[in-house]
Amino acid sequence: MSEQRVVELLERTPVDRDAEERAWELVRAAFAEREPVRRRPRLLPAIALSVVVAAAVAAASSSSGRAVVHAVGRSLGIAHAQPALYRLPAAGRLLVSGAGGAWIVSSDGSTRSLGPYEQASWSPHGRFVVGATQNRLAALAPDGTVHWTLARALIRFPRWGGTLVDTRIAYLTVGRLHVVAGDGTNDGRLEAAPDAARVVPAWRPSKEDRHVLAYVATGGRAAVVDADRSTLLWISPAYAGARALAWSADGSRLALATRDRVVVFDGRSGRIASTIRVAGVRALAYGPDGRLALLRPHAIVLREGRALRTLFVPPGGTVAGLAWSPDGRWLLTGLPAADEWVFLQTHGKRILAVSHIAAEFGGFPSLDGWAPGA
Repeated sequence: MSEQRVVELLERTPVDRDAEERAWELVRAAFAEREPVRRRPRLLPAIALSVVVAAAVAAASSSSGRAVVHAVGRSLGIAHAQPALYRLPAAGRLLVSGAGGAWIVSSDGSTRSLGPYEQASWSPHGRFVVGATQNRLAALAPDGTVHWTLARALIRFPRWGGTLVDTRIAYLTVGRLHVVAGDGTNDGRLEAAPDAARVVPAWRPSKEDRHVLAYVATGGRAAVVDADRSTLLWISPAYAGARALAWSADGSRLALATRDRVVVFDGRSGRIASTIRVAGVRALAYGPDGRLALLRPHAIVLREGRALRTLFVPPGGTVAGLAWSPDGRWLLTGLPAADEWVFLQTHGKRILAVSHIAAEFGGFPSLDGWAPGA
């Protein structure tokens, strides 16, 4: 049983706050007075596991134990987090997906299940949703109505792009990049494109009747293709650990996160526009105003012009996911270990946290976009 699951179960049990604080102080004091013991490195995982198991047993058998586990879980998250999502701090609708299916969260905090789709993406302007199970792709209305489905094996990373009236959906199947029209027709592999790595592709935002797609090719190269003509427009040199892509809102820049840097390319020519020397970036997201959010395991950093600003460092655990509000004033991320969502004000210092996310969505979901209101 995971630590997160232990916390979820035990948080439901009423706990005496005074007992909780006394237990937490006792653990803190014991830790401070511990005697260091040399251990062989290969034994550390087993020792750590035994400590977790012992803590879980103790928690299950005593009220003070429950208080300790509750305090540990609380220390990973934000103090005074709301117990439920009452409303979003900005207008629009959130799309999330995961083991509990795909869901839409409205600005008033109400939620709607779209079905058992473990992956999802908004269409341009948030008019429709593409959802995917392992072997089926589906186009849905925001009320859950299914417009069409397509059976394919081992579907990954469906993403919907294009203009308001002419759209395309990209998805991966075992290294192959596919594109299908927004009405479910003309599905096919982009034959001229090199094989794709397991990285989420990204459509270039555009008002033109042209569908340009960026993806990471095998070998760690950023590749940009014309999806209508199935032609390769440009491809970058190889980068170790290439793992995430993001287009700027105007389509002029493409950012690629690698093992030790973020490379920003001119979107049309492929020339390197700038390089950000920062390691461990796992996700990228451009805001509506051109600022670039960088998600590292233990921090979220904003690139504003040429400067970097640390926006958020969690009290414990790692951060997961990025979603900009449509007005660019808020950035949403998750703290899976604390079972919380955290809304960060991007021009100020306000932080709004919401707990019990997994219970709401049948598991801790991924963040698939914050679209404008209907």
